[in-house]
Amino acid sequence: MPDTIVRLFDRPADALRAVDRLEAMGIKDKDISLVANNREEWYGDDGLRHDRLQGHNRGIKDDDRDGKDDRLEGAGDGATTGGLIGGGVGLLAGLGMLAVPGLGPVVAAGWLASTAAGAAVGAATGGIVGGIVGALTHEGVPEKEAQVYAESIRRGGSVVVVRNQKDRRAEIEAALSDYNSTDAGQRGDY
Repeated sequence: MPDTIVRLFDRPADALRAVDRLEAMGIKDKDISLVANNREEWYGDDGLRHDRLQGHNRGIKDDDRDGKDDRLEGAGDGATTGGLIGGGVGLLAGLGMLAVPGLGPVVAAGWLASTAAGAAVGAATGGIVGGIVGALTHEGVPEKEAQVYAESIRRGGSVVVVRNQKDRRAEIEAALSDYNSTDAGQRGDY
């Protein structure tokens, strides 16, 4: 049975930082997936909207959108933004955008996106939500938990999934926890 770690993020920036951290830890892109609600437009047609990251970091004032703090303050935050833009681009290069009735705009990257889209093809009801649930259960996530993750996406959240890292499970869980993640058990029933 696959070893799969799934975590929820209420804020897109936290999910992006978590993906960046996983990549920095040497977790391969092929083992990381991100599925997120895009109603706040954190992602554009060409992937991550860098301007959203710029404005999200406390202390950054970049009115001219040149990537530099206009007040020459917030250097630490700028370094964080630069790391996110550079590091998270690996996984996010494969970002796909979907408009799903009842779910709204959704973006997905990684192996789970392909699996979910394949499972959703031809589905009259549930579409990508059913595909996400199916993909997660296929990876060993209990169906009730998979439903919570899908509902979290519908409500505006982001889900990061890591697979096949049994020997590094504790390290990965700790890294994800650093970015305000929760799991289905902490979120409870919807």
